[in-house]
Order: sequence, then C-alpha cells, then structure tokens
Amino acid sequence: MVAFFYAEEDLRGWMAWERCKHELAAKGEVLDWDKYIPPPVPDDQNFFKAPNMAEWFVRNNSPSAKQTSLSQHLAYPSDLAKQTASNGPVEAARIFIVPENNSSNVLQFDDAATGRRVREIIEDAIGDSSMGSQGLLLTAKKLNQIRPVEIRLQADKIPSADEVAGFFDAGITATNIGPVRVERGIDQNMFRVLLVPKASISAADYLAWGEQAGPDFDLIREALKRPYARMDGDYSKPSEIPIPNFIIVRNIAQTLAQRAQCDLLLGQPDKALQELTLLHDMRHLLEAAPSGKPMTLVAAMINVAVTGLYVDTISGGFQYRTWQEPQLAMLQEQLADINLTPFVFAALQEEPAGECRTFIAYAGEIMKDTSDPKRRKGLLGKLKDPFWRLYYVDPRGWIYQNMVNVAVLQQKPLDGFDLAHDTVAPSKIDEASLAVEKFVARGKSPYKLLAAIATPNYSRAEQTTAHNQTMVNEAQIACALERYRLAHGDYPETLDALSPQFMETLPHDLIGGQPLIYRPTADGKFLLYSIGWNEKDDDGKSGGTGADYTKGDWVWKN
Repeated sequence: MVAFFYAEEDLRGWMAWERCKHELAAKGEVLDWDKYIPPPVPDDQNFFKAPNMAEWFVRNNSPSAKQTSLSQHLAYPSDLAKQTASNGPVEAARIFIVPENNSSNVLQFDDAATGRRVREIIEDAIGDSSMGSQGLLLTAKKLNQIRPVEIRLQADKIPSADEVAGFFDAGITATNIGPVRVERGIDQNMFRVLLVPKASISAADYLAWGEQAGPDFDLIREALKRPYARMDGDYSKPSEIPIPNFIIVRNIAQTLAQRAQCDLLLGQPDKALQELTLLHDMRHLLEAAPSGKPMTLVAAMINVAVTGLYVDTISGGFQYRTWQEPQLAMLQEQLADINLTPFVFAALQEEPAGECRTFIAYAGEIMKDTSDPKRRKGLLGKLKDPFWRLYYVDPRGWIYQNMVNVAVLQQKPLDGFDLAHDTVAPSKIDEASLAVEKFVARGKSPYKLLAAIATPNYSRAEQTTAHNQTMVNEAQIACALERYRLAHGDYPETLDALSPQFMETLPHDLIGGQPLIYRPTADGKFLLYSIGWNEKDDDGKSGGTGADYTKGDWVWKN
C-alpha cells in the first residue's frame, strides 16, 4: 500500500506537470530552462571579451586588482565635499536700506513682488546646484567665486535683521546648497546675507577629480562597439549562471550621471551628451545582446533603474534650459531606442523555468538553503522539518505539484503586459498581486510549500518598469517640444504640431494606450503627463511620495 501510494502520487504529479507544460506551451510560454541558455558568440564581437570588461563587469566572490582600481576611480569624493562646509559662511549679498527712492536701482521694502525679486537676485548670485545620484551636492560655482551682490531697498525706518529675512523669505532661499541667514553689518542700515553651505563640491572640481576615470570610460566606450554581450560560465544551473557585477554597473551609472549634471551646470551640453550617451549604451551589457538570454529579473530591474537615472539627468538639462537642437535630436533618437517592458516580461517568463529546473534537479541544495539546521537534529527533528520531508520522505510527485503551482501562479503577472499594443494594465497586475498574497498565506500544503517561497510579489517591479518607461516616452516628447520652442519661440498648442518635423510618431500612454495628456501653461512651460497607475486623470497632479507610483499622475518635470 505504501509503494502504491508513492507510485500513484509520483505519477499524478508528473502527469500534472506534463499537462501544465503542454497547456502553457500552447499559449507560447516556455518552461524548458535549456531554451534560455544563450548561444555562443564570436570573441571579437563580444563585449565581455574586450580588455578588462570581464574583470570589471562579471560578478565574482574575489574582486580582481583591476576591479578594485576601477572602484577607486568611482569612489565618492567625500573629503573634497566636506571641506566646503568647514570653511564657514559665504557672503552672498549686502542689503542697504535707503530713506528715499531716488534711483531706478532702488527697490521698495514691504512689497511681496519685490521680496520675490530680491530672493531671485540672491539665488542668482549663489548659482545653480544639483543633487547628484550618489547624494553628492554639486554647485555651478565654487563657493569662493561667489561675490556679494548689492541690493538697495527704500524704507521709512530701519528694519530688524529678522524683518529683512522675512521680507525675501530667507528660509526658502538656496536651501539646496545651504540655508541663508541675515545679520546686521557694521553700519546700521546695512545687512549681510550669509550662505551657510552644506558639504558640496563645485561642478568644475568634481569633473577635475573624475578625470582619473577617463581612460577607463574610454575602454568601456570601445568595448560597447561590439554587438554581443555574453559572459562565460555554466548556464545549465540557474542558481549559478554568471551575472553582471551590479555594484560596478550602478557606480559607473551614477558617476556618469553626476558628470553630465556638472556639464549641464557649467553650460556644456555637448560634454553632457557624451556622458549620457555612454550611460545609455551601458544598458547594452544588461540586455544580454543579441539573444536577451538569460534575462534575470535582477538584471532587467537594474536596466530599469539605470534608464530612470538617464532620464532624470536629461530632465535636469530642461530645468536649466541648457539643451540645444543638436543634443536634443540625439537624445530623442536614443530615447526612442529604449523599450523596457519586453525585457522585464522576458525575465518574468524565465523565472518559473529556472525555479522548476532547480526544484527537480537540485533538490538537496535547496533543502540546505531553506531548512533550519537547528530543527534537523536527530530523526524526529528532521521529520518535523517540512522541507526535509519534502525532499527525502514525501513522494517526488509533490515536487512536481509545486512546479505546477509555480508555473501557473507566475503566469498571472504576465497578463498585465500587452507587448503587441505596448500597454500595461495595472488592474490585472494588482489582481495578480492579490492572488500571490492569498496563495502565500495559504502555503501550508506540501503541494504549495516551495511555490509559496519561490513566488515573490512582482507588482513593485512592474510598477517601476511602467513608470520609468513612461518617463522615457515623455522625455522623447519633451525633446521634440523643446526643439519646437527653440525654432518658434514658444511651445505648441497641441502635440500634433510636432509632426513631422520634430517627431514622426508620438508615443502613447503606456497605461491604457491613449495619447499622453499635454497643454502649455501660463508660465511659458508645459504640462505633460500619463494617467498613472490608478488609471484615472488627476489633472496633472502627482501623488504619493518618493517612489510611490500608485497615486496620482505621472508628470514630466520641466
């Protein structure tokens, strides 16, 4: 009877698995891990066979001397940044109170519009700044280059320092570089506006410091001319496939973004474009050209993050109005080349194939990773461990049943992507997320034990992908709008005016497939947005905080 029980359960599990494979194959899904193993490519066309690329970009447990050298070139220049904060306040302005308005250069005290104008004058004297992707505060001017600007205000009586500070809202002036304070000068009618700087580094100093990485970046540029990106390694075992060194990729991406920010602060759009082009092309090694296999979810999401950083840096150039026609046309071309959703979709397709291969082929190793050694002391302790029982006592067919649950459950997130129409359906993804949560909460059955721990909730990854691709699409349109403004002096009334000179085809809203919403605004800018994850038009109002993409519209910043 025991033998019959095991034979029957094994057969039932195996048949369920075979039936599941055939049903999913009919829908175009592939659960055979061998189909995801990338074919060999010629060495002379392989990015990872170029000098230093494998040492730098293939993850291993013992970093090489070359990898360490590159990391040092990308290190955070904290010592340089800290020096600025330790040098004390910088005089940004001198405000003189005069008894009567006898000159066109004298402004009226106690006038709200004048207060805003004074704040603008002080901010111009301090200069632009930008927060880098590594948390490094970058400034257009060196702090020792700031020269105090003189401002004359007409008032019937001499105000106090607090009244002067309140007049131009000192609390919100240049807060990115540091707060400002007002103190009375030597003369009773003169006030000094002092900038108390945070740790920061000037754009020129950061670029000079970063010259050490220049030869390394030139090597990467040369290697990226090769069309293929395949790492050497054993791909038969999903848990041990070679993967890129994501830390190095992240650090290079952040460094390039900060270099581009510095160039934009200094009014050097050609140099900024050069840095951003390398940042754009770095995605090549994450996309595993030419096959895109195996596309792990981690690699796909690093690609999404790098793309987000690339688009954010482009956006900074719009805020300073640094970009000109040649750079905008090139950026528009690069943006049109980006489509994140197929890679994330491929990664989600691959996950169940890799997990099922691991379940059936490397059961004992998984048991070691998931079981609690303290609970496996003695035979009784082992029998109390559900993972140990599943691999050493329970019928083999129950592992197949777990594989069925993994394959079926992990198909649900795919339903939210429509690659043919280039859309994402948040409601379907949220429904799949709820199904995963319910399954995990009820994952006590031996049929569900492994599936419950192997099936993460992918909704966050899909939200981030949809958001960042939407920002890519909006950035394309923003480039075309800026080119139109440079040619005509103002933004168009509708996006139709961009075609065909500035844009042949307008990207649609990834959410729902309708046109992105656009209108020019009274301040000479424009509003461009997607209806976002909640699938409703919030009239261009962003929602949530930080990286919460579930509320409000997804709005382009210009």
